[in-house]
Amino acid sequence: MAKQTVAEQFVDILVRAGVRRLYGVVGDSLNPVVDAIRRNSAIDWIQLRHEETAAFAAGAEAQLTGSLAACAGSCGPGNLHLINGLFDAHRSMAPVLALASHIPSSEIGTTFFQETHPDRLFVECSHYSELISSTRQMPRVLQTAIQHAIGQSGVAVVSLPGDIAAEPAPERAIEHALVTARPSVRPGDTELDALAAMIDEADKVTLFCGSGTAGAHAEVMEFAERVKSPVGHALRGKEWIQYDNPYDVGMSGLLGYGAAYEATHECDLLILLGTDFPYNAFLPDDVKIVQVDVRPEHLGRRTTLDLAVWGDVRETLRGLIPKVRPKENRKFLDRMLKKHAEALEGVVKAYTRKVEKHTPIHPEYVASVLDEEAADDAVFTVDTGMCNVWAARYLTPNGRRRVIGSFSHGSMANALPQAIGAQFIDRRRQVVSMSGDGGFSMLMGDFLTLVQYDLPVKVVLFNNSSLGMVELEMLVSGLPSYGTTNQNPDFSAIARAAGAHGVRVEKPKQLRGALRDAFRHKGPALVDIVTDPNALSMPPKISAEMVSGFALSAGKMVLDGGVGRMLQMARSNLRKIPRP
Repeated sequence: MAKQTVAEQFVDILVRAGVRRLYGVVGDSLNPVVDAIRRNSAIDWIQLRHEETAAFAAGAEAQLTGSLAACAGSCGPGNLHLINGLFDAHRSMAPVLALASHIPSSEIGTTFFQETHPDRLFVECSHYSELISSTRQMPRVLQTAIQHAIGQSGVAVVSLPGDIAAEPAPERAIEHALVTARPSVRPGDTELDALAAMIDEADKVTLFCGSGTAGAHAEVMEFAERVKSPVGHALRGKEWIQYDNPYDVGMSGLLGYGAAYEATHECDLLILLGTDFPYNAFLPDDVKIVQVDVRPEHLGRRTTLDLAVWGDVRETLRGLIPKVRPKENRKFLDRMLKKHAEALEGVVKAYTRKVEKHTPIHPEYVASVLDEEAADDAVFTVDTGMCNVWAARYLTPNGRRRVIGSFSHGSMANALPQAIGAQFIDRRRQVVSMSGDGGFSMLMGDFLTLVQYDLPVKVVLFNNSSLGMVELEMLVSGLPSYGTTNQNPDFSAIARAAGAHGVRVEKPKQLRGALRDAFRHKGPALVDIVTDPNALSMPPKISAEMVSGFALSAGKMVLDGGVGRMLQMARSNLRKIPRP
């Protein structure tokens, strides 16, 4: 019986860790591992057209499942292409194991053909990045990498020369039990007592929620009712906290809407729950602030805190709620709910007035119709840029839908690759890529991956022939737009030529039928929608400070426009306010 190779051992450990797919592009140094996968029925090799897509796909899979996902690139240029998607996965706290295969071990350090130093290159976008220079390091280095990725919720990278991968694995290699799930973290009673005292002393409390509230919806709602608190959210918290929320006051930040900004600034005590919200210009500097986060390195790095609480949101609230005295006064909460509804009433006309006749099509209208036609459990992947705006304001969360994007890293071209990873998890679940023409064309080659694997991803392309968010940045800075215009083809014709369903929509009355046809189609589909490039509504007063890193120090919102079904939700919440 032939001895197991290092590559075979590597693949077996991935399988033990729960990895079912390895996304990548084949290459000589990677061939031993790919061949080991070919002979292992428990794991699939997913062939992409670009390694950046592989990393984004793995990151999306990890975000949706909460489990380890994996990607790979061949030596030098191959694994170098992974870096942008790995940065995104790392900043999204997605557990991803990346295999960076390497040049022959005897040639490292000689400026050999395609030589890079991946163990150094990936340090900034990983919790762990190590080179296997001897067969005797396996499997301990790989197991250590897996534990870093899972335990710290991020990326780990293993660099493996192709010649070492092909060698026999050492006998009696040290293998240990793999930990594949994170524990809950509960704060100590001292911190909970201190927080409870601050809440009891405050007359007006506001909660601001991020992605760390995942799985804690019931606890947040119970706590908000107990302390009569408005609940705002960051973009990454929207899908977890906005639905079934009678305390909702919208979102803060560049893409914000409603009364979240006012609620965070007019309270006595602001509690940041599971958010690493980076735009400190939107946070108050004259109220008491408490932050609760499972990652201690997040505590206090965006704003000065009066109390830092290390723990996950659900366990913290479970321990906190019995310690807090119920509040009876709803005046602050009701005032913020009214402000929220009034703010939404004031902007909703932007997408309801004569939209059925407006050409090019209002992108707000496209997003609103998409929200109505998409499945109740759809997964939306969202390109960075204006698509973020439309997703933030028009997609209605319900506890079953998922919305992921490059919300922390801010990369272009993420939506299609992330949709690939999302669809491989479950071919029966509707996956919608909300793509901009700039982002889609950047990694358009992997539309062919949808066709090759017959993945039923639906690409809804907001085609305004421009880099809309960049143009907005220029306008806010007082610069003329330059270099932002795209000369685009008929993307639907390209989709049909590739063997997918493709349709182009130029008139509003065609939109709903085109989306329904695409959603009914059993394979991949692309709906190329020609949208208005001028759909950028500006406030009457703009300062130069408003653009830098989206830290809007002179205003709470740059974009104005409709808000979809959120107005209906706000009106419903108003009806629940007790009458005197």
